[in-house]
Order: sequence, then C-alpha cells, then structure tokens
Amino acid sequence: MKTAVFVEPGKVEAQELPKPEIKQPTDAILKIVRACVCGSDLWWYRGISDRPKNTPVGHEAIGIVESVGSEVTDVKPGDVVIAPFTHGCGHCAACLAGFDGDCLNPSDDEVVGYQGEYLRFKNANWALIKVPGQPSDYTDDQLNDLLTLADVMATGYHAAASAEVKKDDTVVVMGDGAVGLCGVIAAKLRGAKRIIAMSRHEDRQKLAKAFGATDIVAERGDDAVKAVISLTDGAGADAVLECVGTEQSVDTAVKVARPGAVVGRVGVPQKADMNTNNLFWKNIGLRGGIASVTTDDRNILLDAVLKGDIHPGKVFTKRFDLDHIADAYVAMDKREAIKSLLIVSQ
Repeated sequence: MKTAVFVEPGKVEAQELPKPEIKQPTDAILKIVRACVCGSDLWWYRGISDRPKNTPVGHEAIGIVESVGSEVTDVKPGDVVIAPFTHGCGHCAACLAGFDGDCLNPSDDEVVGYQGEYLRFKNANWALIKVPGQPSDYTDDQLNDLLTLADVMATGYHAAASAEVKKDDTVVVMGDGAVGLCGVIAAKLRGAKRIIAMSRHEDRQKLAKAFGATDIVAERGDDAVKAVISLTDGAGADAVLECVGTEQSVDTAVKVARPGAVVGRVGVPQKADMNTNNLFWKNIGLRGGIASVTTDDRNILLDAVLKGDIHPGKVFTKRFDLDHIADAYVAMDKREAIKSLLIVSQ
C-alpha cells in the first residue's frame, strides 16, 4: 500500500509498504478516506523532536472499516469511522474517567501511520467513532468537518473544557494554528460571550472571526498582556486556552488570566521546566494535556458536526494526494496552509 514515511528531517515521501493485518483481537483494519498533516508533525519534520527514521506518519483520519478482530463488536466492516489518535480501551480508570488520551492499556508499541491507504487501528472496539451512512452521503465540507474530530477539533475542545469555559465567560485563545482556531469554536460552543484570539496573520484572524472570535490581539509578550488587560478593563480573562506550547505562550497565558481563572493547556510542551510561581500568586489553575478524543466526540462534537452547528473543516486551506505528501508538509512548514488535507480515496 502507499503511505507517507518520515525519511529524515525535512523529508517525507510516499512509499509502498505491506498492507497492515490484524495482529490483536482488538484491532481493525481501516481503508483511509481522508487524512491530514498536524502542526505537531512539524516538530520531528523540522528536527526539533526525535522520531525514528523510515517510519510511517500521521495520526488523524476518517475511513471505512475493512476487517475487525474477534473481540471487536461495536463496529463492523463497511462502517464509516473517525479514527482518533488516542486508541483508548474504554474500560481502564483513565478512559472511564473521560481521559482516553491517557489510556492505561496501550495494545503495543508499533508505529502506525494514518497518512496512508490503510491503517491498523488498535483498541478499535471502543475508540473508533462510528459515523452514520457512507462517505457519499456527505458533502466535501462535511467530510472535512468529520476529519477534524480525529484530533484537532477534539484538542481545541479539550483546551476549552480543561479551562472550564462556561456561559458568558471572557476567553483568551493563545495560538492561531488549527488547534487554536478550533479552540475558538469550542469556546463559543461552551457559551463564551467574548473570545479574544491572539493572532498576527490576516488569514487566520479572518477565520478566527468567522469561528466566533470577538476581538483580535496581534501583539506578543508584554504588549499582548497589556492589550488583553486593556480589553478586559483591567480584569483579565475568565479562561485561557494555551494552544502553542512555547514558554512565551504559557507565560502570556498566565499573565492575561484573572485571579482564579484556569489555563487549559494543549500545546505540546517545548521546554521541560516552567516557573509555576505566578500561578500561585494569582490562584490560577493549570490543566490540560492529551485530548479526550473519543469521549468528547461521543458526548458533544460528532452531534455538533452532524447538526451543522460547527464547521471546523474550514481549517483545511490546501489539499493534496499521497503522491504530493512532500508538498503538504512544505505548505504547513512555510505557513502557506493552516492545515494540509490529504485526499486518500473516495
């Protein structure tokens, strides 16, 4: 099968690999319909983080179930499914508490890549989210909306849920990548009255506004803090969604939060240590981590997409096929695309 492979920093290419097979009774084999490139993929692409060379890549997809293991009963061949990156088992303490991103029962350590024609999906019985009908029942835009539920929309929602965003809150969203933009959607979905998006890029500012942002702050660092404090009449935000992961972003998030606020952090940390003393002096909470994809998709996000209440698929601003996977990564790396879409099959 054709799949995207990480060769070395700065180089991803489509290669022919053996089609995956069922290895565990909890597995399913999926024929991928659409996949995409994530901002977190850029860390190993740029050589900032380590990844084994010559391994398949990608962790977001929608597909059609081709075959299932003997213990998989919740989905069957022919079902259309969202394939979360989290592979939660559904019955450990973490999954039962609603934190399937921290599942305590990983099936094995095999590297699987979603940016390919087929995928071996582990813990398929509970983790896969079944979508009604067939791909042909949905418009192009709807398929894109569904694809975001594999990661980026769920991660944006996890930031808002972790920050405890509630009705009539004033929310600051740090980051104008696809996760941050989905965080704007999530804040609005949870009832925020005012959403301040931190963005320096015109195309992303426009999309943030379309998603529900009421204000845009283009400054960074201390200037950004001053702008937010001014917009909130000196109070600061009720909740902050940190969707970047840099030291500056986390520092700014804490400084723009009012006393007693919660920062929902989903940006992958880029530094091992961080000074948390400022949290103490303002009674600010810091929560977040790996998204609870299956849990949040089932509880709210799939229904919101199917009803047309949210349209997160607008974060896909360029599309490619597997033969042009290198271009998909370049477009993300050079910020020519907010998020690169991969059309794998129809």
